[in-house]
Amino acid sequence: MRSKAQDPTSRVSGHRVRFRRRCHFERSEESAHFASAPAASSGPSLPTSNLESRTPNSDSGLTLIELIITVAIVGILATAALPMAKFQVKREKERELRRDLWEMRDAVDRYKDAADRGAIQLKTDSAGYPPDLQTLVDGVDVQAKKVRFLRAVPTDPMTRSTEWGLRSNQDDADAESWGGQNVFDVYTKSAGTALDGTKYSTW
Repeated sequence: MRSKAQDPTSRVSGHRVRFRRRCHFERSEESAHFASAPAASSGPSLPTSNLESRTPNSDSGLTLIELIITVAIVGILATAALPMAKFQVKREKERELRRDLWEMRDAVDRYKDAADRGAIQLKTDSAGYPPDLQTLVDGVDVQAKKVRFLRAVPTDPMTRSTEWGLRSNQDDADAESWGGQNVFDVYTKSAGTALDGTKYSTW
């Protein structure tokens, strides 16, 4: 028996159906492949540990910078404060020197006042002034009472000594040696220069 001739339209339709199924199957495989594949990167992947080890410690770096800046600032402040500290120490010594000179001269004046009133027995060549500084500390008898004019011979803040320059009323005003007759004036033996440019020995 002769087979029936196949319809060309049916053959074309069958080809289309098979083509659509194949395309659908290929798209499904591609979707599954891309879904399971790892995400692409711009460069080779590195282990996480290596990345962490290569990352600089920003906290440590910032702390080091702060420490360097702090040390620099402290150094600058210390350099600026040193001359000021020396200035303050010198000025305080000058104040102490002026105070000590005033106390001793005031004691000499009060002794002289008591001598002028006749309350103190005097030597003929004393002119009413004390014979030395220690007499002002030890005191003298005034109307049956011991009177002291100076608590203690102060320490010279410039020389760190209790030895002061003395002048009698018979010595020159700028004499550097004491005649020994009495104590008319007292001065420091320091040869230093004050902040105002004057010599301490002229105070």
